[in-house]
Amino acid sequence: MKTLLINIKELLQVRPTPIDKVSGTDMATLPAIQNAFLLIENNLISDFGKMEDLPKIPEAQIIDATGKTVLPAWCDSHTHIVYAGNRVQEFVDRINGLSYEEIANRGGGILNSAKKLNETSEEEIYQQSKERLEEVMKQGSGAVEIKSGYGLTVEGELKMLRVIKKLKENYPVAIKATFLGAHAFPKEFKENHSGYIDVIVNEMLPKIAAENLADYIDAFLETGYFSVEETERIMEAGKKYGLPAKIHVNQFTAINGIKACVKHNALSVDHLEIVTDEDIEILKNSDTMPVALPSCSYFISIPYTPARKMMEAGLPLALATDFNPGTTPSGNMNFVVATACIKMKMTPEEAINAATINGAYAMGLSETHGSITKGKRANLIITKPITSFYQLPYAFGTNLIEQVIIEGKLV
Repeated sequence: MKTLLINIKELLQVRPTPIDKVSGTDMATLPAIQNAFLLIENNLISDFGKMEDLPKIPEAQIIDATGKTVLPAWCDSHTHIVYAGNRVQEFVDRINGLSYEEIANRGGGILNSAKKLNETSEEEIYQQSKERLEEVMKQGSGAVEIKSGYGLTVEGELKMLRVIKKLKENYPVAIKATFLGAHAFPKEFKENHSGYIDVIVNEMLPKIAAENLADYIDAFLETGYFSVEETERIMEAGKKYGLPAKIHVNQFTAINGIKACVKHNALSVDHLEIVTDEDIEILKNSDTMPVALPSCSYFISIPYTPARKMMEAGLPLALATDFNPGTTPSGNMNFVVATACIKMKMTPEEAINAATINGAYAMGLSETHGSITKGKRANLIITKPITSFYQLPYAFGTNLIEQVIIEGKLV
């Protein structure tokens, strides 16, 4: 089956020569072809170019994209979309003046989600989670990373990872699974951190590895959660099972966590609302992708990742949603891209690079996703007729997506 897109007003993120990521000043460049065509064969991008160079292609399904922009589907490298219920009450508590820490100390936050998850059946969690996945696909996400971390028990974490595996089997979107047993300390281990880490390392990890349920390992490296030393122990354990690290770090405080993550060759460091000059220097000499989560900053009113400072220092940056029930109950990458432009002063070119090619890198999908390159997966966003792709972040409250193609098929 061949599908041919013709008369594309602007074809964005065109990379004839494959690249892994873009960094620094290069993030301001978004290669494009005006008045373009794109051919899909066997779920892959097989050809593209200017309309004037369009070869004869018999027996292709035609999509006329006159006036429309086409770009790679979003690559959302940080989500928690497998969870039970919601945390609406905490949303109202925050409006009424309670802080993230105060809510957590009252049994809210991550522990609240863990309680709900452990009380909910695997099938019910799957049904709730698949609705969220279907929603983000319609919003243009063609690849998502999904974390565990609301179980905090052996069975709870396995249950979450099995749901992620089932989603992976039943949907065309690329899914990477991350084991986040180190999301918070359960009540019974509040004064016995090493005891809980023993459970993660000696009980959870072997079972997860035996069922091949995870691609990555994560921890919430933060004051009041997992210390640098505790996180290093978790990263070391992950390595033994072939699980590279993707770590939550520098959300509220900077405690030399980034240095530890780079030392252990973490694929990504995520949040980075607080970033020191030393952190930037350490990231400069690494293969670790910094990931910003602007809709989390928006929702809980914390600082935004200092994107301009980081890019001016030559760093790459990825954007992701952090879709979760407590601090970012949205998986809409269009809003993330708009918020990065409006609040982090990223240009539309930089934000789209961050949400496509760099997002793919942050979940190990550079070879298959994130750009218009021959042989990559045909995961595409087709906009409604627009004057320029600048409208995507500008009209932040309007759905400008007309069609989404994932694995060569219309969603």
